[in-house]
Amino acid sequence: MGKKIFVSYKYADDRVEHLGSNDSTTTVRDYVTDFENRIDSSDHIYKGEHDDEDLSQLEDDTIWEKLKDKIYDSTVTVVFISPGMKEDSKDRDQWIPWEISYSLKETSRKKETSKKETSREKETSSENKNGNAVTSKSNAMLAVVLPDKEGKYSYYLEEHGCCNAKCTTHHTGKLFSILKNNKFNYKKKKKYNCEQDKEIWQGTCSYIEAVKWCDFINDIDFYINKAIDRQDNIDDYDIQKDVE
Repeated sequence: MGKKIFVSYKYADDRVEHLGSNDSTTTVRDYVTDFENRIDSSDHIYKGEHDDEDLSQLEDDTIWEKLKDKIYDSTVTVVFISPGMKEDSKDRDQWIPWEISYSLKETSRKKETSKKETSREKETSSENKNGNAVTSKSNAMLAVVLPDKEGKYSYYLEEHGCCNAKCTTHHTGKLFSILKNNKFNYKKKKKYNCEQDKEIWQGTCSYIEAVKWCDFINDIDFYINKAIDRQDNIDDYDIQKDVE
C-alpha cells in the first residue's frame, strides 16, 4: 500500500552531483523529481516548494497555516540533506526546520481556535463529523544525503576506520538544530568506547536515520518501511519537536 510522503528540501541548492545527460545545472529539485518518477504510482508526494519565500517577517501562525494541510495528511517525511541546505540565517527563518517540526508534532488539520489562543506547547486536536477528537500522529522520518558536486557524501557521512572496523561519522553540526536533535536520540542506545576514547554507536541510533542517496534510490521501499518501524516504536526515542 502506498504511503503519503512529504518531501522537505532546499529547492535551489545546486551544490549537488549532476543528474542526467544534458549540461543544465542540477539542483535538489531534480533529485526530488527523480525520486518522484521512481516510486509506485499509488504513492503520493507532498512537496514543500517555498525556497524563495522569506520567513523572517512571518508569525508562527502564518507558517503553520501554510504547512499544516500538506503535512497533516502525510505519513512519512523525507528530508533531503544537501551541501547548501543550511543558510547563514536563523533556523526559524528557513522552511526545512518548520517542516520537520510540524511533521513531528501531533496536530490537527482544522482548529476552532487560533494558535495564539492556546499554549504553544499544547498538542491540538479537532473533531470529525461524529464529534470525536481527531489528531494526527508524528510522521515517520528519514534523511536522504545527496552527493556533492564530486559525487561524494563525506561532507555529512564520513567513512573511516576505527576500533579495528569501519565507522561512519555524522557531521551533525552542519544540520538544522531540530534535525540534529533527533539524531542519536535512541533511548536504548548501544555504544562503547575504543581507541582515543571515541564513543561508537551500534545498530539503531536515531529517529531520523540518514541514508545515502545511492542506497536509498535503489531500495526505496526498504528505507521507507524502516522509517515506519521507527514510528511504530517512537516512544523509544527522545523526540525534539520545536524549532529553536
